[in-house]
Amino acid sequence: MPYAAITYRVKPGHEDEIAEIFAHFNRVDTPDYAGDDGAAAGRLLGTGVFIKDDVMVRVIHYDGDFAAIGRHMATQKGVHILEEKLQPYLAEERDTSSPAGFAAYFRNATMRSIAQLTVDTHPAQA
Repeated sequence: MPYAAITYRVKPGHEDEIAEIFAHFNRVDTPDYAGDDGAAAGRLLGTGVFIKDDVMVRVIHYDGDFAAIGRHMATQKGVHILEEKLQPYLAEERDTSSPAGFAAYFRNATMRSIAQLTVDTHPAQA
């Protein structure tokens, strides 16, 4: 099951405030998400958020079509509340108020994956 990472540039020195925002995050209404056609496109398996100085990274563990995750997240009320609360701490302004704006940010902030190793792909499993 793949992983993806989304970057956020944040103002340094606000790690505790940002951690507090994430401590009260309203999770998505369902981990299952659909594609453009409404058919099942995948499932969110887990997330983790990490911060150091001016960089925050959200790691997403998922199964399915990654592109559909951005559309799913853009419809979640808790995500929009989180985005509003994060706004004062972001080093780079962005518009995530519309589904299209959120999807564009999600797409542009995705880090390039250069390695993903799991126990399932370990040579000892062959």
